[in-house]
Amino acid sequence: MSKKCYTNRELSWLQFNERVLNEAGNPRVPLAERLSFAAIYQSNLDEFFMVRVGTLMAQMHSKNDVRDNKTNMTSQEQVAAILKRTAELEKKKGKVYEQLMGELEPHGVRIINFQKLSNDEAGLLERYFDHQIAPFLSPMIISKQQPFPFLHNKQLYAVALLDRGGKSRLGVVPCTNNVFRRLIEIPTRPGNFMLSEELILHFLSKIFSKYTVREKSIMRITRNADIDTITAYDEDLDYRDNMEQLIRRRKRLSPVRLELSRTMGKKVRQELAGYLGIRLSHVFQSTTPLDLSFVSKLQDYLRPKRTLFYPKRTPQLSPALDLKQSILQQIQQKDVLLSYPFESMRPFLQLLREAAADDTVVSIKMTLYRVASHSKVVEALIDAAENGKEVTVLMELRARFDEENNIEMSHRLEDAGCRVIYGLPEYKVHSKLCLITRNTEQGLGYITQFGTGNYNEKTAEAYTDLCLMTADPRLGAEAAQVFTALSCGETVEHCDHLMVAPHCLQNKVLSLMDGEIAKGEAGYIGVKINSLTDKDIIKKLIEASQAGVQVELIVRGICCLKPQVPGETDHITVISVVGRFLEHSRIYRFGRGEEEKLFISSADFMTRNTLRRVEVAAPVYDEAAKGRLRHIFDTVMRDDEKGKEQTADGSYVDRHINPEPLNSQEVFYEEAYQAAKN
Repeated sequence: MSKKCYTNRELSWLQFNERVLNEAGNPRVPLAERLSFAAIYQSNLDEFFMVRVGTLMAQMHSKNDVRDNKTNMTSQEQVAAILKRTAELEKKKGKVYEQLMGELEPHGVRIINFQKLSNDEAGLLERYFDHQIAPFLSPMIISKQQPFPFLHNKQLYAVALLDRGGKSRLGVVPCTNNVFRRLIEIPTRPGNFMLSEELILHFLSKIFSKYTVREKSIMRITRNADIDTITAYDEDLDYRDNMEQLIRRRKRLSPVRLELSRTMGKKVRQELAGYLGIRLSHVFQSTTPLDLSFVSKLQDYLRPKRTLFYPKRTPQLSPALDLKQSILQQIQQKDVLLSYPFESMRPFLQLLREAAADDTVVSIKMTLYRVASHSKVVEALIDAAENGKEVTVLMELRARFDEENNIEMSHRLEDAGCRVIYGLPEYKVHSKLCLITRNTEQGLGYITQFGTGNYNEKTAEAYTDLCLMTADPRLGAEAAQVFTALSCGETVEHCDHLMVAPHCLQNKVLSLMDGEIAKGEAGYIGVKINSLTDKDIIKKLIEASQAGVQVELIVRGICCLKPQVPGETDHITVISVVGRFLEHSRIYRFGRGEEEKLFISSADFMTRNTLRRVEVAAPVYDEAAKGRLRHIFDTVMRDDEKGKEQTADGSYVDRHINPEPLNSQEVFYEEAYQAAKN
């Protein structure tokens, strides 16, 4: 099988982030919303360096020769390629940012510097600096008596090359402070702002008054955040306490990137790189502010100008359920599929609240990966426990960057009398599974909910996800098996209906693909996921294409498979949708017509999901729900407004397949509004 069918995982991810950046420069996106895409691009890149580049750099320093299993690139080769590509993208970001700022000016919003101020305005800002900022600064000069300070991850610092009597020193001033505002409005010019770090940078000569400032810049570092929570597991330690220690350790991991806002000489860059323990190739110069989080404040200023934003959209109530009636009873009668954010999460929350109070409910069991900081889901579970229900929660403490929130929630749940399980030593639990067990006059009954996204009310309004609620006893019994295994610190080895990683998801997917390969040109495979990296699955998809099977893949982010390669992937189509809402739902389709098998899942086709996590894919048996899934999938496949198609060389191109450009997310919202009216 030819390597020309494969793309490196990391470079594919950078392609995805470029598509995010493209939305920041897309004139068809409302101007104020484009600011968000610029900030998302930056925060995405930060996390990428913290996790992926951090991991690769750790591999570089190990004795093992670790290579990408698809392109055979070494860790060093991958880091070099990442740095080269990142430098190109950062130049593009600079142009996009400049364009955005230029387009904001006619709307009365500007980020300015001292060159654009009058003498009187400069005097006003100097007085502001003297009274509101300078007293709260802690400058330092690097010397034998004052070693180079610890720089906190993603925080801003002013750095200067200082000279006195022919001797050079480095001066450093922390610029991140909760006391003064980051965005300072010019009193004489409403809508004109200056960033506090630029004000500090301008007045470095006042801060270091006994020195001559030769060079200066704002700097920001990104630290490795990839702590291996699996191997760090110690059965002799309290797991939650151990996780708290690991989180503290993460804050002090090695730097992987240094960003500078100004051009500084090679000598200074080498000195900074030396202090931080990184190579010059990891030092980036940016023409944009190093932290774009301030754009939310600009958006607040622009809020009265509604045309600069997307039209307001509100998740609608599903007509499949009547909130004035018992949700438990309605689901007993029929399966219900909810599609977020187009439909509201309220029916599921009401189901939980109802179950917490219902006399027939014996127990509620849930897997929680990420929850909102003020979680209504957690509140419902607490109510259930206080009402005497048996509540079991598997709280995954290793959900990266949400660990602290999950630890706090676990304390709350335990204090209320819930039984809290903290995952498995060898596997993260990423499944989205809720099981309500009832003892009725008709005997034992289950209400089971399967999801593609987290039990998080905030992301349910921003991510596209699916929620299936069913009383199917076959699915309920197998969900009960999953929870029994988890409670015993084990994993499920076999299921007849569900696909449960790590033991019976990948093999079942491959088997279902084999079934379609056997049909040849009559076969069909459709998959909607966030990432595709699992080599075994990729090889099977290539085999399917070579057998003439039509393969349609909707992959939002990383895609290590190249479609349309002659003789290899001719029958594979790959599209990616980057739009207003984050595409997050996972759908698997095998076959056509009455023979079609449909699943919703928590799992992407990444090895970490298929073999190293607990994931659940649930079959959809209800005909109405199956029809909705087909409609969702087919509509996204026809998206030529936000959907880009991947070509044989791995690049993404525009599509023109509809008389008028089709935005699938807008279609789904229009449908939800119409259904709610009827």
